[in-house]
Amino acid sequence: VYWQKPVSRVRIPVSPLMYTVYILKSFKDNGYYVGYTSNFEKRLKEHNSGKTKSLKHRLPMKVVYQENHQTKKVAKARELQIKSWKGGNAFHKLLKEGSPRLRRD
Repeated sequence: VYWQKPVSRVRIPVSPLMYTVYILKSFKDNGYYVGYTSNFEKRLKEHNSGKTKSLKHRLPMKVVYQENHQTKKVAKARELQIKSWKGGNAFHKLLKEGSPRLRRD
């Protein structure tokens, strides 16, 4: 029997949550809504069922862009960045390029 010295393993903290930054487009007025959430499917259902006051009159909404982040802090910062571009060239370029599968922070 050979004994090996145990290998030191470094634990990397992993958040059980993934945060999604998303852009919705209204079928009614062609306007956009930018947000972030830790539960994308639930949040999308809330939006399209009229539970979000600011979107209630703009339903239905469709997802036109989304990206994932590992921390709430980064997701919130990215949401604010995208909102600052709203209507500008950078915003339209983002929509044109499409959603990444996973954005790493």
